Amino acid sequence: MSSTPGVLGLIGNTALVALNRVYTGPGRVFGKAEFLQPGGSVKDRAARAILEGALREGRLKPAQTVVTMTSGNFGAGLGVVCALLGHPFVATMSTGNSPERTKMMRAFGTEVVLVPQVDGSQGRVTGADIEAADVVARQIATERDAFYVDQFTDKYSVLAHQEGTGPELWEQLAGMVDGFVACVGSGGTFVGTARFLKSQLRAIVCAAVEPEGAEVLAGKAVTKPDHLLQGTSYGKAPPCWDPTLMDLSISVTDNEAEEWRDRLARLEGLHVGFSAAANVLGAVKLLKSGRVRPEGTVATILCDTGLKY
Repeated sequence: MSSTPGVLGLIGNTALVALNRVYTGPGRVFGKAEFLQPGGSVKDRAARAILEGALREGRLKPAQTVVTMTSGNFGAGLGVVCALLGHPFVATMSTGNSPERTKMMRAFGTEVVLVPQVDGSQGRVTGADIEAADVVARQIATERDAFYVDQFTDKYSVLAHQEGTGPELWEQLAGMVDGFVACVGSGGTFVGTARFLKSQLRAIVCAAVEPEGAEVLAGKAVTKPDHLLQGTSYGKAPPCWDPTLMDLSISVTDNEAEEWRDRLARLEGLHVGFSAAANVLGAVKLLKSGRVRPEGTVATILCDTGLKY
């Protein structure tokens, strides 16, 4: 008999999917199916790594309440991990994030505290909205003597990908990687994966996907803070950001993200979120940019399931 000893064993080692229908070449695009993890997104990796690291180091006590601010995906991941490890969990989230994320977190037993938006709108969350939710999370953590999780500064947010996602991609593609593309929110996925890949082959081109009008990593002023790519580009570089890992920034409009989300569903049978769609288009744009060889291979992240939108 073969089985996985617990749901935490389902985090990581995700499949790599060839996207040959939505993009027919030249070159090839591969997407890492992070949406297949129990919390439905790439954030499961950071959630598990952060809590297990905190327990090993004694920063998190057994059965202690865990608190975080989230746009939804990280909260769902922590909901899974806290349920399995026996920690009460409180998540604060902007009301602008999709209600489907709230439903998923509450299903895991998470106490969800919704925080009114500052300057965003439904489905379009700004940096100011995120900061407002973060203030509430920190207040709750102080009041309840809880363990506050800051995925933006915790080292395990990056290490989860430096020691997991990056090596997995390298092995799955047998080292034949010309480019890597990913949106940047907390920065853990891009920084950790790019750091590992470049440690294997410095010539790998790593591109950050940014919403058009919020291209801060490219050094541009923010003109559209209320973009469609929830969980990405909060108007400033994340604390873990390492500019030496980014070879270029690729912008994607809201309309493009919507179009490619639809294309992935119809052509590939992949119902994913807007950031995943933006990642795939970013990979295509990289192949067409001339920055990698015409017949090159570009890997990207299918961040989350479209059922959260």
